[in-house]
Amino acid sequence: MEFKDLKTQYIKHREAIDGAVRENMEAGRFIGGEPVSRLEKNLADYVGVKHCISCANGTDALQLALMAWGVGAGDAVFVPDFTFFSTAEVVSWVNAVPVFVDIDADTFNMSPQALEKAVERVKKEGRLTPRVVIAVDLFGQPAEYEKIRQITAQYDMLLLEDGAQGFGGRIGGNRACSFGDISTTSFFPVKPLGCYGDGGAVFTDNDEWAALVRSYKVHGKGSDKYDNVRIGMNSRLDTIQAAVLLEKLSFFDEELEALNRAAAVYTKLLQGKVKTPIILQGYYSSWAQYTVQFVDEQQRKDVVQKLDAAEVPSAVYYAKPMHMQAAFADISKEDAQCPVAERTCGICLSLPIHPYLREEEVETVCNILLS
Repeated sequence: MEFKDLKTQYIKHREAIDGAVRENMEAGRFIGGEPVSRLEKNLADYVGVKHCISCANGTDALQLALMAWGVGAGDAVFVPDFTFFSTAEVVSWVNAVPVFVDIDADTFNMSPQALEKAVERVKKEGRLTPRVVIAVDLFGQPAEYEKIRQITAQYDMLLLEDGAQGFGGRIGGNRACSFGDISTTSFFPVKPLGCYGDGGAVFTDNDEWAALVRSYKVHGKGSDKYDNVRIGMNSRLDTIQAAVLLEKLSFFDEELEALNRAAAVYTKLLQGKVKTPIILQGYYSSWAQYTVQFVDEQQRKDVVQKLDAAEVPSAVYYAKPMHMQAAFADISKEDAQCPVAERTCGICLSLPIHPYLREEEVETVCNILLS
């Protein structure tokens, strides 16, 4: 059993994907060009925003957003304590300070109540200026943007949506990567929409920010790449990866439906026995992960051993909260008030989920877990 079955996906769509890659190889197109421009337009149309700017990976996408806003020393950027390292890493990279915010125990996403408390604490201390909130669409479900927007508006902050795991998710009729002042995603292979290498994208309706991101991602270019008007970086999406993504986007919604069917079977079989994911009313998840929670760490350890013995893969996302990472040791532990994130790290477990997971395979996983 595969945790993420990219092999079956490729076999099913091999002819179209191989043809798209071969066309670019034969044309000698490897950096930029029409496939990249077409992908950016199709992605912008899919999400429902004015601009999509592709880049080399999801981490760069986050950093490019912060660079476009001029975030730097003395600025506080609020990030969830339960997320992948890059969400907070980019904050330190631009010399700002990440402030860790606790999560909601049901959704795994940033708690709006904890966010407001963290902002108030930073304002009261007076050392940093609250500038940005990075909300993560963790495991596929968008964050509570209506409530978070009220907080960013109240405190005059910008909202950055980290949609690396949430691409394809929705709130009502609005898609993930449309909720931030700037939004970003990752095309890492196991993400909901993944390429065959690395890639990322930035989304925004703001013309000025879009122009800055396009400049920063190619060495701070001006009128062309040899006219350098600012210090930038090298972060371009390979043309072959764009070709792969164009093909995958054509059957992406079909895969989302399959993911939601698999998740529904998991929930039907496990609900009431372990804590299953809760999707908020009006929300639609892209199910980057299906993550359950146990009573304690020992129960999780017992289940993992049983799954391993049956050669069923599982994963812990994440074993350590952000404020406990050694890289952030210089940030006072007392400032991080994140008991829910700390507890979740000890009791959560992600189970196999992908569009090609058969119902009988879900039943197998559940039977082993429940035993």
